[in-house]
Amino acid sequence: MFDTLFKRLRAEPAPDPLEANDARLALAALLVRLAHTDHDYAESEKTKIEELLANRYDLSPTEAETLRTGAEDVEATAGDTVHLTRLIKAAIPYEDRKALVVDLWRLVLADGTRDHTENQFLRLVAKLVGVNDVDSAMARQHAAKS
Repeated sequence: MFDTLFKRLRAEPAPDPLEANDARLALAALLVRLAHTDHDYAESEKTKIEELLANRYDLSPTEAETLRTGAEDVEATAGDTVHLTRLIKAAIPYEDRKALVVDLWRLVLADGTRDHTENQFLRLVAKLVGVNDVDSAMARQHAAKS
């Protein structure tokens, strides 16, 4: 399952389109990467990632945990964030990418603080997945309210 995603992550200059399972893994890996940016990958973040994945993909808690742990493997070997976000941008329609940015902000805000490194990383990722500044700001506001 990971092999096809790894091949796409290393494809130059443009990867082939992702299959649904690969898109899920890439998106989940991005959530994991965001959680790692402050060098404190806490249990609360793992739980929040699983909650976000379960809600997004209508998964059971066990399925969400399995997806998260698989995403941890992908994230650890994925290389740079540009490759990962390029796959997501190519595979996911704009409205879904906006919803992804909401989920990313929910993860950042889950512990009640906005860490500077997480904040910077999220702003970069929003641009890399093609979500404009206005929509990213609206996503942050929506995440803060929920």
